[in-house]
Amino acid sequence: MAELTVNGRALQIDESRLDPHTTVLDFLRDRGLVGTKEGCAEGECGACAVVIVRANHNNQTAFVPVNSCLTLLGSVLGGELISVEGVRPSPEALHPVQAAMVEHGGSQCGYCTPGFVVSMFAEYYRRERPAWDPEAVAGNLCRCTGYRPIRDAMRSLGAPASDDRFLARLAQPAPRLGGLTQLRTRAGQPGQTPSKRQLLRPASLAELLEHLAEQPTAKLIAGGTDVVVEINQRQARWPTLISLEAVTELRSFTKTANVAQIGAGLNLSTLEHLLDHAVPLLDELFPLFSSRLIRNRATLGGNLANASPIGDSPPVLLALDAALELRSRAGSRVVPLADFFTGYRQTVLAAGELITKITVPLQRPTHAHFYKVSKRVLDDISTVAAAFALDVDPSSGEITKARLAYGGVAATPARAVAAEQALLGRPWTHQTLADVTPLLSAAFTPMSDHRGSADYRQAMCARLFQKFFHETTHNRRVGPQPPPVVTHAGAHHGGQP
Repeated sequence: MAELTVNGRALQIDESRLDPHTTVLDFLRDRGLVGTKEGCAEGECGACAVVIVRANHNNQTAFVPVNSCLTLLGSVLGGELISVEGVRPSPEALHPVQAAMVEHGGSQCGYCTPGFVVSMFAEYYRRERPAWDPEAVAGNLCRCTGYRPIRDAMRSLGAPASDDRFLARLAQPAPRLGGLTQLRTRAGQPGQTPSKRQLLRPASLAELLEHLAEQPTAKLIAGGTDVVVEINQRQARWPTLISLEAVTELRSFTKTANVAQIGAGLNLSTLEHLLDHAVPLLDELFPLFSSRLIRNRATLGGNLANASPIGDSPPVLLALDAALELRSRAGSRVVPLADFFTGYRQTVLAAGELITKITVPLQRPTHAHFYKVSKRVLDDISTVAAAFALDVDPSSGEITKARLAYGGVAATPARAVAAEQALLGRPWTHQTLADVTPLLSAAFTPMSDHRGSADYRQAMCARLFQKFFHETTHNRRVGPQPPPVVTHAGAHHGGQP
């Protein structure tokens, strides 16, 4: 039996009766907690939002909103969560967030309202909150009310009362997850061998590597923000899932004068806090990496291992000359990210091997920017993404190093190597731009799909670099930009693998 605390009540769960592919959303709804809704089943609407109680970047207990449709139950067993039914302080009273939504008319059809309430609830209790951050609800979609009354409801709220029972909960330690084996055996037809599906949650890196050595085809789950979409939308199933939730070594972070070493299982919201603006190119990436509900779970390791050609982080990390530490039971090795991708959703990872760390140099390029072309500015999949980084000698004005990285224009994220070479030793001028532009136009042979034609993608390879030139030479950014970063304690609020 396993335990999960839901809305302050400890539930005893026979995990052998549950399919390891069960999401938190399905678990809650099966138990009558139907305020949590399924809208898209892929993390774009926020109707399924719940709060996970976990330690934040300062190791303080925090209420962290996540998409329950993308969170496997096995990843949180032993932990604590709050659904919309649990935010009321008592059966007779509304929570201040709920009361504000009523007063300001923040709900019409009501389908999205529970998710908004949960996200606003987490923001209400954010530590050191100087003002309401509108990005707190960036992952919540409303199709009928409009966002002004919801914004007004948020702005009307002050600080929690001193006797608020949720404040008292934040003063107590967050649960710490341990190891777990979730096994379900199905008898099948007479005469057939029983089928087994299991979710393993190792409690250490050593235990994880043993599991991988024994079951190299097991599916790894970090944040689950991509894998669980396959479970929901494509009915994908694996005999063995391995959750990385309890492997603390994968959430390590160290920063020296020269490099940042980032655990592959560290969620992006926490990473944003810990980096504290040390890598401006990553600062440009974070607000465009889906929504905070996603970033509260998503990890760099998962985004890279997924090896999607339209992943948001690979172009930035390629431009920064990142390297990966790969480990298996046999040992470890370091691979430059530029050598990691070998084909469409293929990498150099061997059987039984995983990414454990991402190393990012902290020397800042003279010029660097990240661009994401998509149908929406925020919370969308990219058509083309690009990250450019140039080092320019201050005395000669010549380019000494160039990294031009793209996503969405080839089978893998890739650098335009010929254009990079052509830039070396040249001044950063209109003539250099004119000479290099044809190389960028010919660098890749993209495909057409519903997000953009091959011709459009090919044109964007050059256009984005031209935009980069004009913005860096005129010292200004133009066009749609990420929302302003709201700071407290020196970092953007994340609430996160």
